[in-house]
Amino acid sequence: IPALAIQFHVEKSIRGPFHSHYLTTMSRQKEVEEEQETEQQDTEQADDGRTQPVVKLRSLANLTAKDCQCLEANGFCTVESIAFAPKKALLALKGIGEAKAERIFLEAQKLVPMGFCTATEFHAKRSEIIQIVTGSKELDKLLQGGIETGSITEMFGEFRSGKTQLCHTLAVTCQLPIDMGGGEGKCLYIDTEGTFRPERLLSIAERYGLNGNDVLDNVAYARAYNTDHQMQLLVQAAAMMVESRFALLIVDSATALYRTDYSGRGELCARQMHLARFLRFLMRLADEFGVAVLITNQVVATVDAMAFAETKKPIGGNIIAHASTTRLSLRKGKGENRICKIYDSPCLPEAEAMFSIGNEGIMDAKEKPEKDNKDRD
Repeated sequence: IPALAIQFHVEKSIRGPFHSHYLTTMSRQKEVEEEQETEQQDTEQADDGRTQPVVKLRSLANLTAKDCQCLEANGFCTVESIAFAPKKALLALKGIGEAKAERIFLEAQKLVPMGFCTATEFHAKRSEIIQIVTGSKELDKLLQGGIETGSITEMFGEFRSGKTQLCHTLAVTCQLPIDMGGGEGKCLYIDTEGTFRPERLLSIAERYGLNGNDVLDNVAYARAYNTDHQMQLLVQAAAMMVESRFALLIVDSATALYRTDYSGRGELCARQMHLARFLRFLMRLADEFGVAVLITNQVVATVDAMAFAETKKPIGGNIIAHASTTRLSLRKGKGENRICKIYDSPCLPEAEAMFSIGNEGIMDAKEKPEKDNKDRD
């Protein structure tokens, strides 16, 4: 027995440190294999979809897991977001050196086509765009199908003009199948004024025969409390869009917090610069993920000596005017009726349509506008 004890003690002392090193090496090797497997799965998913997760650059640009986390924390969740961004945006990130930023930027541009294409090819891409129905056939006819994906649509008007009600209806219709005028995707809803009401979604869902609980589960809601928080929510939105399919992003209202966080002419420049960055982020999300971006805007009264000048105009100035692809002007009509006018669009003619607000959301107007009758002989 003493001899066996001595032999066991000798074997344990000999293999102890080597065995510990062996276990550590095997553990690290297993971690590397798991990381490579995860990276391969993400790459395969990227090849099937439109966007490519930033992890695809890990092996190409010799990035670490910490580098990828740094990029994602700053809103660069996809390869497209890096390729579309200016180089100085990467240089401003802490932990990303100049040489590494240059590698990341070059590899991202190799994966994302950013050169010229023929008008025929671009026309084919445009055919993939989806229009999300609004709930009113007359309004959909005015918009030639509905709210367009891949671009920013701005709605502005005074209070009670139907902006928020349109947002609620579209938050439901975007979940409809494509053959029913929907986007077959979820909705992201950023609320800056506290006007979001989930019970409205339930009544609208009942109108379209959708399950109320499923509709609510497919709407990601967040309340923004200041302009900086509003920008941070877009970073979270980008990360969520990588993980799941979203068809619509709503910001109601995009300009309300800017009117309170910035005051006076002394802060006008800072306000417009912050608003421009926010709108540029929205444009980037629309380009990367093909979502429809819908923002609401407030109006301000104008004091003008001209008799026929507009008494109210949307706030935000030229910054928001140039960022929005389609601008819709809403105004009150008779009773529950509202009037929508194409204020600016690259392809839609200037025209108007009347719609109504009911218990089941946006619908066709109850009373059609009267037409001028010509005297008959």
